[in-house]
Amino acid sequence: MIQIDLQDLDRFFQKSDLIPAICYEVDTKTVLMLAYMNKESLKRTLETGYTWFWSRSRQEYWNKGATSGHLQKVVSVFADCDDDTLLVNVKQTGSACHTGSYSCFFKEIYTDTEEK
Repeated sequence: MIQIDLQDLDRFFQKSDLIPAICYEVDTKTVLMLAYMNKESLKRTLETGYTWFWSRSRQEYWNKGATSGHLQKVVSVFADCDDDTLLVNVKQTGSACHTGSYSCFFKEIYTDTEEK
């Protein structure tokens, strides 16, 4: 159920035409990816229940998984305290990363060996 008036989406785009959207898999508790939404892709996401983003490189909308079948069914969407970042909780079908990895965050660059 949409908790916000779709006519009131401007509040998320006060600082920029694009807003970061962090996708988090609710079952595996994994951060999957970060992508960007503009007002229209956020509206499409809220209306369809599946993630839509704005591709900065291709300059077009993309529905995550529409061609690969690796869809992201939206469970919930939260805005941060400043309304300038979104947390999109999803149920991921297949892998989220274009490389075929389950998550885009697989390149470890630092580990505190005392904490492992």
